[in-house]
Amino acid sequence: MTNGSSIRPMQTTGRYLVLLPQGEESSGITALRSSTGTEDIDDSAVSNLGVAVVDLDPNQVQSLNAAVAGSQPILAAEPEQIMYAIDGTAISGDTTDFLEGYKEGVTNLVNSLSNGRVTPGQQLTTSAFADGTATWGLQATKVVDSSYSGAGIKVAVLDTGLDLNHPDFSGRTITERSFISGEAVQDRNGHGTHCIGTSCGPLNPPDPSSPMRYGIAYNAEIFVGKVLSNQGSGADGGILAGIAWAISHGCQIISMSLGAPTRPGTPFSPIYEEVAKRALNQGTLIIAAAGNESNRPGIIRPVGRPANCPSIMAVAALHSELGVSFYSNGSINPDGGQIDIAGPGGNTSRPPLPQIFSTWPMPTRYRSISGTSMATPHVAGIAALYAEATGKRGLELWALLMRDAQRLGLSSADAGIGLVQAPV
Repeated sequence: MTNGSSIRPMQTTGRYLVLLPQGEESSGITALRSSTGTEDIDDSAVSNLGVAVVDLDPNQVQSLNAAVAGSQPILAAEPEQIMYAIDGTAISGDTTDFLEGYKEGVTNLVNSLSNGRVTPGQQLTTSAFADGTATWGLQATKVVDSSYSGAGIKVAVLDTGLDLNHPDFSGRTITERSFISGEAVQDRNGHGTHCIGTSCGPLNPPDPSSPMRYGIAYNAEIFVGKVLSNQGSGADGGILAGIAWAISHGCQIISMSLGAPTRPGTPFSPIYEEVAKRALNQGTLIIAAAGNESNRPGIIRPVGRPANCPSIMAVAALHSELGVSFYSNGSINPDGGQIDIAGPGGNTSRPPLPQIFSTWPMPTRYRSISGTSMATPHVAGIAALYAEATGKRGLELWALLMRDAQRLGLSSADAGIGLVQAPV
């Protein structure tokens, strides 16, 4: 899913997601086998989410739908879809180009603050962006002022994996698992490595070629779930199995810069919604990218799947002048699809406004790209700081992020409650 207004058509796998009642998973599996006659059931997300994935022919699908409508312990069913990395567009892997764009972007940001684009009473000040030792996103969100590091918190990033040999993550506690058949966690795409760099990158990057700090929760435990292939796509079954894996390991935060586009009037997935509710009840907050299909100001597309679920925190993207990035989706669908909060995502419509600088697989090492994918790990990393600072989990952690966000002169349909802010 690339920046801009093009919409990728929905792709399904031919399999079905089946939601079972919590506490009745065994009887639900028995009913599923009995009603459809199938033994081809993937139950990797059953243990703590109650979701099975089944391969059915058309007659079996009819039997499944009848079971959902009847008295069987089967709550819902829907076709399994393909999800995609919500791609950003790179400016360059070159540090010099990044620094030139960064300097101008900070100047624009300071000017926008002084010109009154930020609502009165908020805590952002021009002096907060004068320190060039951290990216503009970490300054705008007050990460640079926070005394917290994510210590003791487990953050799962479900994406294309991580470059496990990247020197910036040397010595970190990393737990990894691939949910893509035939592919190791090692990231051959780059998207996952970039997102993990933002959410959990180091306080002091070891390489002098990194011009500044770019990572947030530098002491958090990193859980890498490869749910998207090296080509940047993956099915619902692997993503749900990744969520179940993260929950089983006690991850307080799950960051998902992935999704599929929706259209006006498209309802949210009842299965992902129930999964998100069950995750919240177990103390896990799922944060997901809203999508990049818009082309503002003329075209605003609805929040993508699964971020459009009410119980998943949907993240919009802002650029360094604290406006909505041109590609960021909005709250179009009244039944679900609400933007909850915004994070630094960068902008490619008017270079050299800076994008988001973070890690990339070696030998490139660093790259600057933009997207709601880049905004999402900002929110996830900051959520880890709040989790450390307060001990709050699930819905209470969600409430803290919303309470402390900075209100901007932007529509809530575009930026939600406002720009995420770190605890200080």
